[in-house]
Amino acid sequence: MIVITGGAGFIGSNLAAALEERGEHDLVVCDRLGRGDKWRNIAKRELAHIVPPERLLDFIDAHARNINAIFHLGAISSTMETDVDAIVAANFTLSLSLWNWCARHGARLFYASSAATYGAAESGFDDDGSSEALAKLRPLNAYGWSKHVFDRRVARLVERSAARPAQWAGFKFFNVYGPNEYHKGDMRSVVTQFFPLAKAGKPAPLFRSYRQDVPDGGQRRDFVYVRDCIDVLLWFYDHPDANGLFNVGSGKARSFGELVDAVYRAAGREPLVEFVPMPAAILEKYQYFTEARLDKLRNIGYTRPTTPLEEGIKDFVQTHLAAADPYR
Repeated sequence: MIVITGGAGFIGSNLAAALEERGEHDLVVCDRLGRGDKWRNIAKRELAHIVPPERLLDFIDAHARNINAIFHLGAISSTMETDVDAIVAANFTLSLSLWNWCARHGARLFYASSAATYGAAESGFDDDGSSEALAKLRPLNAYGWSKHVFDRRVARLVERSAARPAQWAGFKFFNVYGPNEYHKGDMRSVVTQFFPLAKAGKPAPLFRSYRQDVPDGGQRRDFVYVRDCIDVLLWFYDHPDANGLFNVGSGKARSFGELVDAVYRAAGREPLVEFVPMPAAILEKYQYFTEARLDKLRNIGYTRPTTPLEEGIKDFVQTHLAAADPYR
């Protein structure tokens, strides 16, 4: 069995689809489906079990002999969430429990960290997983901190030669976009949010810049297509000797203005932009630049090139967003 926490979510459901395409049929999804359409993310999948998060530890105990790997992608991922106790329980405590369980049972653990751990990036975007390097990072919100504190705990356990999973790898995902993110509301990628505006011929709202060296719309992010993220996860699954903490991004920062241009042109429209004030709540915490360093990923043997922004957006828009059925 392969267990995917957050398996009905964005990256998790894309991973489930990819694993099924490879012939894996004993897939276990751990997630909450709620009252909306999130279930549609896994509606096409053949699943062995669907487990609510509060029953996960009991489930894996009961099926310990059959579980080969856990992809721990479930989390409270909203950067605006204010219940820090809930964030810690979901993003740190459960992660540590799964680490210890995999160490006891000889299973493999792949887990989602986040580029939010870099904060304002005073120390850059180097995915050095040592305790010394991680101690220098300063996340800007509780979500980023909760991911960071688990990265730090893992680093310390590894450095002490403590018990660890048969294989372990953490992934600092940057700005991921692609199919099956429709349930995420305001946390959807801007690609998904801007497509209906492009289709209707309305302008895309972009935050004004409050830095003299960055023009309006010139704020840059590392936008990465979800299929590239899944390819990285599958590569690690196929290489059981590969361990560590790694950035997962495109490796090339692109501006929001360029993103708008790509979305509108993929939708067959001329780009339209409206610059709007940045909310006061995020003004002091706003990241003007993110870009994944991929040297460590390349050096361990992953060599596949990432999808250029225009190509990824065109595929996402025309294959999914503009289709009658946008789900993978």
